[in-house]
Amino acid sequence: MQASRPEVIPVTHAIIELIAEYGLLLIFLNVLVEQAGLPLPAVPALVVAGALSSTGRLPLGGVVLVALLACLISDFAWYIAGRRYGASVMRTLCRISLSPDSCVKQSELRFQRWRGRILLIAKFVPGLSTIAPPLMGAMRLRPQVFMLLDALGSLLWIGLIVGLGYVFSQQIDRVLFALASAGTVAVEVLATLLFAYIVVKWWQRKRLLLALRLARINVDELHRLVEDGKAPVVVDVRSQAARLADSRIIPGALMANLGGIEQELKHVPIDQELVIYCSCPNEVSAATAAKGLIMLGYRKVRPLLGGLDAWADAGYAIEHLAVQSVAVPRAVVSGHAH
Repeated sequence: MQASRPEVIPVTHAIIELIAEYGLLLIFLNVLVEQAGLPLPAVPALVVAGALSSTGRLPLGGVVLVALLACLISDFAWYIAGRRYGASVMRTLCRISLSPDSCVKQSELRFQRWRGRILLIAKFVPGLSTIAPPLMGAMRLRPQVFMLLDALGSLLWIGLIVGLGYVFSQQIDRVLFALASAGTVAVEVLATLLFAYIVVKWWQRKRLLLALRLARINVDELHRLVEDGKAPVVVDVRSQAARLADSRIIPGALMANLGGIEQELKHVPIDQELVIYCSCPNEVSAATAAKGLIMLGYRKVRPLLGGLDAWADAGYAIEHLAVQSVAVPRAVVSGHAH
């Protein structure tokens, strides 16, 4: 084993030299594509850049500056997309999400708690970094406020990661040597773990959808029930953020948050027929809500096939929520375009 050590050290040094020579460009591109939503983590590159900065191989200020510039370019592009296309952008992000309820949790729980200030923590929450900018655009947060909060949040994230690399530079050098010593084995292990993660997330989503596929009701069936005077209780389980981005609702629908739907329906008899809808691809939020209600004892719960979009596309009646009905705070309203 000792005989292979001299051959491994040059490999490690070559990697470090590559990062040192093209570091700023590599960091800029890595952060840019990660913030754009591609699964190419920028944290390892930023940590290594911080370690190289501690020895003068890379300028610390330059590392922070190019990473910040990449964040702002990518985030502002998403912000403009959300401002222009609103709900369709959010549906696209939910469609490509590996976690069935990630877009719901991030849009509802964190947005309701933080509002525009969500940008200060977005970079630290997996997935939220990509969802927050278009969400703020859809909420019509003023561009100046968005850029300020996004820049502060990005600086906090970059500063922490680069700072860790700077402080623990010696330990990071040992990690690089260990990875180089492992050769292709380390790459294969990392690739296997990433593949396994993707498969598990895909199966979780698939299993949830399969569990309730047979119980779904289509929009024509629901419309006939309404026309015949046998309408079930229709429940809108979109997040508050989703309703702000898309104010359409099915007439007469009951508004309920996914996290507290049992409280919203506590006065509804458990034998009452319920139809749950959302605007997520594959009715993920509606399926999640239906599964939870069935576990609570409700006997007749069905997600609406195609959700709100299918209902609107079929040409059936649509109402629009007033701004006040979704409790928009003054800080957000003031950020609307006039």
